[in-house]
Amino acid sequence: MLIGKRLNDRYKIKEVIGGGGMANVYLAHDMILDRDVAVKVLRLDFANDEEFIRRFRREAQSATSLDHPNIVSIYDIGEEDDIYYIVMEHVSGKTLKQYIQQYAPVEQYNAVEIMNQLTSAISHAHENGIIHRDIKPQNILIDDYGTIKVTDFGIAMALSSTTITQTNSLLGSVHYLSPEQARGSLATKKSDVYALGIVMFELLTGRLPFSGESAVSIALKHLQSQTPSPKRWNPTLPQSMENVVLKAMAKDPLHRYESVDEMQADVMTALEPSRMNEPKFYIPDDDEEATKAIPIIKGSLNNISNEDETRIRPPDNKPVSEKAEEPTPPKKKKKKKWVIGLLLLLLLLVGGGIAAFTLLPSMLLPKDVTVPDVSGKEYDDAVKDLIDLGFVLEEPKEEPSDEIEEGRVTRTFPEAGEVVKEGKAITIFQSLGKEKVEMADYSGLPVNEAINRIKSANYDDHDIEEIHSDDVPEGEVISQEPEAGESVVPEETVVKLIVSMGSSPIELDDFQGSSIEFAQRHLANLGLEPEVTREYNDSVSEGNIIQQEPAPNSQVKKGDTITLIVSDGPQPGDKTVDIQLKVKYDPEEEGAEQTVELYLEDLNNTMDGEPKETFIITEDLITSFTVTVAYKQQAKYRVVVDGKEVENETINYDDIE
Repeated sequence: MLIGKRLNDRYKIKEVIGGGGMANVYLAHDMILDRDVAVKVLRLDFANDEEFIRRFRREAQSATSLDHPNIVSIYDIGEEDDIYYIVMEHVSGKTLKQYIQQYAPVEQYNAVEIMNQLTSAISHAHENGIIHRDIKPQNILIDDYGTIKVTDFGIAMALSSTTITQTNSLLGSVHYLSPEQARGSLATKKSDVYALGIVMFELLTGRLPFSGESAVSIALKHLQSQTPSPKRWNPTLPQSMENVVLKAMAKDPLHRYESVDEMQADVMTALEPSRMNEPKFYIPDDDEEATKAIPIIKGSLNNISNEDETRIRPPDNKPVSEKAEEPTPPKKKKKKKWVIGLLLLLLLLVGGGIAAFTLLPSMLLPKDVTVPDVSGKEYDDAVKDLIDLGFVLEEPKEEPSDEIEEGRVTRTFPEAGEVVKEGKAITIFQSLGKEKVEMADYSGLPVNEAINRIKSANYDDHDIEEIHSDDVPEGEVISQEPEAGESVVPEETVVKLIVSMGSSPIELDDFQGSSIEFAQRHLANLGLEPEVTREYNDSVSEGNIIQQEPAPNSQVKKGDTITLIVSDGPQPGDKTVDIQLKVKYDPEEEGAEQTVELYLEDLNNTMDGEPKETFIITEDLITSFTVTVAYKQQAKYRVVVDGKEVENETINYDDIE
């Protein structure tokens, strides 16, 4: 039981959310990225099949290259203790099969939108050289917003050479099986078109076009039976909608859409008024799609598989001969000879039958052929070698290679050394040379950060060129070589960074003695920022500049701040004020003397040490004194009677009139 288990100490299994003949699907939590994911875990009977695991890994890895909003993203592929799993995007919703069961027949505009998303996804896969091979509503998810997500890319390819023994899984796939797949031929892009036609049929009618009690009976209907009219179960369908289904489901791939893109274009215009009553799609009379003798079907009667070699013999189309006229009873004397002849005939028939069943299969079945090693050869030479051995060539694929020159063959699939049947389809992989990456954009980055990123990306080296720029701040990257977006081989690429030194230097003029208005205008024209402070100066006229910072002739840059000290003219003079002092005579004992002390701090006096004046009084004291205050300064005085402060005042320069 996997519930609660952590796969590779990262994916914590939470619950089962689905399953099928080959795998179970669990909801799990990615402990590193803190997100929910779907984990598809292969069943144990597949985990012991080394060939399947090898194909599964390769094809699943290939599927990770798909990046499309309507394809479930594959995040990771892993294995732990013989548990093989794929980590995928978790889609909250239901399968398209469940959606069809709930809403079919689906409203026509909704069906068009669903098919638009489906064809877009499959088209993206085909552009990347991937054929799905197992399109069915069970492999299509739809979320609460109507967004379609196709899943199980790559897994179908791994299954194509593996016997499927789970009946439910087989029946689920055979309903969407193309005639060429039923014959045992290799699936092509047009096989996906056929399956898309069946999915559209099911959306519009709520039922499958072909059904039967066994997988073989259904497969035979794909081969022999005429495609039923969707309008039979949904009479409201316009002919244009039905035509899309009929063309996609043509028995002969030659009569189907040339590509999924062509099908998508037809779907998107099917509800236009001009197409509603178009003629019904039909196959020309000379077409061979009519019911005919059953072609050889690879696969046993109980299990259809793309690679099995068991075949179903075509039916005997000879008419049943009319009943022969009853022979005249032989004469009794010839009875013994007649019995002997009949026995000899029976022996010949039995012997011939045994010979046919033992010798014919070995004569008719294709021979075993070992895949040659054509790696490193020119493509045309490899093609010739493979065709000479009887292989059928698929579209070539490309892949990067550090060892093999661009354009030459890197490998084949099936791989060199494998033993396969004569006539087997084979794919050649051509070298793209060393793997290239898209050059990142470093412009606008601080130069140190750009250098760190270049090192992390394993580029060969980097060069720095510094230039002045009025637009890019100092220390940031202005441009680069190679340019962003170019395809490069990192280990062979030296990245050159053009780095800003800031704006061009400016030699600062001497503004001392100039008016502040002149200096401000001149600095603004140069892109410099003036900062003004003021102070009194006896030698510089009011409004003119006393001093500047930086000093004249200094090198500055656009945007720098220049400090200007401006004269407010001569400093104002000192101020004086006469203070009248009144002290009330209030002794503790009647007639006793009191000591009055006056302390003064102004321009001419300080409070340190002795008081400015001392008075001995026996009656109220009235006296005055003069205070001198410097510009913007203040003066203070205190009055103390018998050691006790009775008055403390401050006089500000600005308060003196």
